[in-house]
Amino acid sequence: MANDSLHIQTFVLGEWQTNCFVLHNPAGEPLPGSDLKPCWIIDAGFEPYKMIDYIKRNKLLPQAVLLTHAHLDHIAGLIDVRRYWPDLAIFIHPAETAFLTDPMLNLSAFLPEPMVMPEATGTIEHGQTLSIAGCSCVLRHTPGHSPGGITFYFPTLKTAIVGDTLFQNSVGRFDFPTSDEATLFNSIRQQLLTLPDETRVLPGHGPATTIGHERETNPYL
Repeated sequence: MANDSLHIQTFVLGEWQTNCFVLHNPAGEPLPGSDLKPCWIIDAGFEPYKMIDYIKRNKLLPQAVLLTHAHLDHIAGLIDVRRYWPDLAIFIHPAETAFLTDPMLNLSAFLPEPMVMPEATGTIEHGQTLSIAGCSCVLRHTPGHSPGGITFYFPTLKTAIVGDTLFQNSVGRFDFPTSDEATLFNSIRQQLLTLPDETRVLPGHGPATTIGHERETNPYL
């Protein structure tokens, strides 16, 4: 399976316009004993129905939900996703396992119905390498916006899914109770700006950008 065969489909979900992703290989083989092909979800925001519909229409079967972090707008769709795939694994950095079930930590405590999400089934950490549809993904811990922020970096695709750490001409907020300004900028400088300039950056909100563009034009950097 060619490493560049991975397709990353972006979905902008909910009023908070959260970028969430389905990763799969359109030319890949179905799972053994099935006519469904594997896929992976990165983040599940509010109203994930068009993402779920895409998965079902394309005859895909999610293997796991991988979370960039556990603020409410990136986890609000987990219950809906689990309704379709009850045994679906959920992975997050160990620094944020408690966020999924704690409305104060996931910032949903102010909502009319605070969010208590399913517990994580496993953790993912800095330096770990995953194989997603035959494509190598290197995990980089990028805390600051939240303590367990994870970037999913695909070297052969020259693409990084960065959550709310870095945006086009902006950076993640660092005024939340578990955020830290110095840690955020350290993450950006050490874990993101060390990537090649041509690396495509897929943020948690807003349009895609590149490392080179942000290095040259981002006013916060």
